Formats: sequence, structure tokens, C-alpha cells
Amino acid sequence: MAAAFKVSVSLLPSSKSPRVSFPRPSFKPISAPKSFSSMASLRVAPTVGISETFSRLREQGKVAFIPFLTAGDPDLSTTSQALKVLDSCGSDLIELGIPYSDPLADGPVIQAAATRALAKGTNFDAVISMLREVAPQLSCPIALFTYYNPILKRGVEKFMSTIKNVGVHGLVVPDVPLEETEILRSEAVKHNIELVLLTTPTTPTERMKAIVEASEGFVYLVSSVGVTGARSSVSSRVQSLLQELKEATTKPVAVGFGISKPEHVKQVAGWGADGVIVGSAIVKLLGEAKTPEEGLKELEAFTKSLKAALP
Repeated sequence: MAAAFKVSVSLLPSSKSPRVSFPRPSFKPISAPKSFSSMASLRVAPTVGISETFSRLREQGKVAFIPFLTAGDPDLSTTSQALKVLDSCGSDLIELGIPYSDPLADGPVIQAAATRALAKGTNFDAVISMLREVAPQLSCPIALFTYYNPILKRGVEKFMSTIKNVGVHGLVVPDVPLEETEILRSEAVKHNIELVLLTTPTTPTERMKAIVEASEGFVYLVSSVGVTGARSSVSSRVQSLLQELKEATTKPVAVGFGISKPEHVKQVAGWGADGVIVGSAIVKLLGEAKTPEEGLKELEAFTKSLKAALP
């Protein structure tokens, strides 16, 4: 609102020019609305990268808990809230899956979640928009899990730039062979994105060593042959695979695919894993909940039980 001023005009003795003087206005201090003072609490300190996170945990003798979510299932608003729940429950890194129409590495649970998300209109741009808002509120890094086609569709450089700008730290692309990762790795390095590569129980030793050498952030050890999905037990082969990887590298190794219970988490950590990834069990819990609110409550309780099983 414009202030009203009384203006006086007088002539200077040595000049015919008028002198205009304004009275000194007095202003009452305006206090900021309460909403402004609370906005600072919405943003936390910038998260450190994946490698730094594993280094810190290793120094503390701890194992990383890495949950997986499918973005957009049951909707992106719930995904945003779920990311905050996972973060507040002590997740060390969160893997966020971009829904894709032909998810070759995923089992029935995550395939169904991706189908539901796509049916509701979830796409890469919508996920990025959601992350732009929520990522600054998280204290742990985020790694995107996406197939190669969506990356090629946008161009590798543009894709890397886009995800970096919204606060993503890592990338997992399960359908890219090691021989075809050169451009992906080069652009990832330019944008300070850690490209995580996968090795499986059937990967030949020499190839496994090459994958380990090229992987950034951590090495993703697939615990079983086949697609993702909760299983009744974890293959004892994982223990020997972990030993082989530990002999080949000092990089952290996280185990995923089929881990769905606190006892699985405890067992794999006891075998020497640096991180444990839980996906289908979490996705199923959110996807089958009667309401998003119930799903988030169940997610919190389940996450705490998994986290408590880790050293």
C-alpha cells in the first residue's frame, strides 16, 4: 500500500531552483509469517555421495540399508511421502525405479507396480518434477534404477544433466552390457553421477573383475539367477560370491534381489556385505495396501524392522 507524504518546497538563497524536502518516514518492523520461519526446516544439509556414504558406514562398522521403490505406485504423491519415511527411518541410500513398459530384470511384483504407475500417467518428467521438490528434504542419497531405452530417448548427456540437477547421486541400468557402458560412464563422470554396475552368480570371474573395476559407488551383487522378487531364503552361494568380490576389490558390495525379511538382512550382513537392498517386499507392501496412508504406516514399521536387523 502506498504511503502518504507531506512535501514542502522552498527556494534556496543563491538559486531560483526549488528545494524539495521530504519528512523522514517511520516504518513499523514487519514480522515474517510463521510459515517462512519454518521453511528452513524443510531443507536439510546437502547429502553426500554414495561412495562417501559407504566410507562413513565402513568406518562405523555398519552395513548400508538400501530400500527400493517404484515411482508412481500407487501415485507420485505417495512416492514422495514414502521417500521421506524411508529417510527418517534411517535408510542409507534409496533406489528409485522409473516405471518402464518392458522391465526385463523385474519379477511379477515390480512389473505390476510399473504397470500401475504407467497407467496413472507416471513418466520420467513427472518423476523428475517430484524429485525436484522432495530430494532437498532428504538426508540420504538417491540412485535411480532405469532401463537404457528412456536414457537413449532423451540423450545420455541431457539425461545425466537432468537427474543431477534434481539431486540424484547414482544410477543403476540393469540392461546395459559392460561393453556398451563407455558413453554412459563417461557422461556419468562428467556430471558426478555414480554409475553402479551389476554382477550375478553366473558372471564369469574375469568379466566380474572388469565389472567391479568399472562400477562406481558400489558393486551390485545380484543374489540369484533370474528376476527380482521376494524369496523364502537367500542362496548360500552369495557368501562365496561375496568372498570372491572382496578379493577382487576394496569397493563396497551391496546384495539385492530376493531379500525380503529381517533374517535375510541379518544373514547377508553377516556374510560380509557392505549393503543390503530390499525391493519387491517394499513395493508389494505399498501396492497392496488398502489406502496410501495405511501403506505408509506399514512401510515405516517394516523399514524399522529391517534396519534393526543390521549392525
